[in-house]
Amino acid sequence: MNILVALGALLIVGVLVWAMKHYTTPPSLLAERAALRVKNLAELREAESVAANTYGWMDPAKDIVRLPLDRAVELTAAAWQHPAQARADLIERVEKATFVPPPPPEKPSEFE
Repeated sequence: MNILVALGALLIVGVLVWAMKHYTTPPSLLAERAALRVKNLAELREAESVAANTYGWMDPAKDIVRLPLDRAVELTAAAWQHPAQARADLIERVEKATFVPPPPPEKPSEFE
């Protein structure tokens, strides 16, 4: 009889230990981070795929467009058949794309 009571008590303690461990252990941060990284990587690859394979506006104000990589390689290879003209065109496009207008004139001081 004493052995049954002792085994019953040990069984109850074992169940309580398992329940406490189960309910008090926080979820793994690594699993959450891994899922977030997988989601972010999928979004990044989708955005890169769209950028590499579609036409689109980069800056409509400056008339800068995005070309698919295959078409850009074709145009570049054709343009560089004449290196001097290609360099001049490239410099012109860079200057157009990076042009920053001068700041407006400063307001004159009220003491002038």
